[in-house]
Amino acid sequence: MQDIFIIGSKGIPARYGGFETFVEQLTRHKKCEDIRYHVACMAEESGEFEYQKSHCFRIKVPRIGPAKAVWYDLAAFFYCLNYLKQHPAKQPVVYVLACRIGPFAGFLKRRLHKMGGRLFVNPDGHEWMRAKWNKAIRKYWKFSEKGMVKHADLIICDSKNMEQYIKETYTSFKPRTTFIAYGADVAESRLSDADSKLREWYGKWNLKPFSYYLIVGRFVPENNYETMIREFMKSRTEKKLAVISNVEENAFYQKLKEATGFERDKRIVFCQTVYEEELLKKIRENAVGYLHGHEVGGTNPSLLEALGSTEVSLLYDVGFNREVGEEAAFYWTKESGNLASLIEKVSKLDPAERKILGEKAKQRILTEYSHKKIAETYEKTFLGEKP
Repeated sequence: MQDIFIIGSKGIPARYGGFETFVEQLTRHKKCEDIRYHVACMAEESGEFEYQKSHCFRIKVPRIGPAKAVWYDLAAFFYCLNYLKQHPAKQPVVYVLACRIGPFAGFLKRRLHKMGGRLFVNPDGHEWMRAKWNKAIRKYWKFSEKGMVKHADLIICDSKNMEQYIKETYTSFKPRTTFIAYGADVAESRLSDADSKLREWYGKWNLKPFSYYLIVGRFVPENNYETMIREFMKSRTEKKLAVISNVEENAFYQKLKEATGFERDKRIVFCQTVYEEELLKKIRENAVGYLHGHEVGGTNPSLLEALGSTEVSLLYDVGFNREVGEEAAFYWTKESGNLASLIEKVSKLDPAERKILGEKAKQRILTEYSHKKIAETYEKTFLGEKP
């Protein structure tokens, strides 16, 4: 049996977030009976449970601000070491998602190697570039990234752009890398347009099918919410903009309100969060277009899910997003008026044009990003086989 410990996500069942969605789908699509997944879950109380035939362990985490994520990863790693001490395994893998514990990576790796284990790392995106962190924290994230890359036995990058960055930036470490993207599916939602849940959601936010553009993602500055909202306000479209995110009236929400005055534009609707997978998929399917502003990550699951569900996607023009969308999407820049004009253009597309784009997008998912393909590639990698 090959034991794979996954730490760094908030855990499963998934409640938003790229890593959480990835782990949810990886465990759901597991085919190899020789692999046993162990998944760390951030929680308020300790404990263990089974989910999708995976062993999940809760790590109780104190409320200590930005250091919370570091504490969580360390505590989860020590849990893995203690578990392996009590349940010896042959060449176990600890797969760390994100580079938060770099200063401790060397020590942890040595402990793991003594047990015959291997340290795999997913560097995620450029955490040290995120606007929500102050200068000192960003400096720590960059230093931590260096430590994780230096000590990893294998670095799994979810985008080719990120893999290139790792190889070029840390040449002296001669990092061993591989590329495995995130996954998505193209199956239509099981909900019909007449479903009571969907009608209730539309009624709550005064929306109708194909009457809105859609944004789904974490409510953080580097996802370019300000640019998207400003540009939507400039556009002359009669459609609405539905924002599904964990806003929770936070400081960024207030700052954005003051900077843009979006509350005066009745077309802009903040729709809180939607955790039900089939409902969210149906909402995506019925959107006029999906707006994606992520710029500091690798391959983003919300983008893949949009390409698999929404006919037309409007993506911020950076390498990470171009790599995924290729010719199946439109691209915008931060130049004033650029996105606004694109929104107006998409609003006028005829059904045939929309269908062509939608088919291209779905083919991208089927060819390169299917959950089945990604899960199989991971299983081969964990087993030491060539993908």
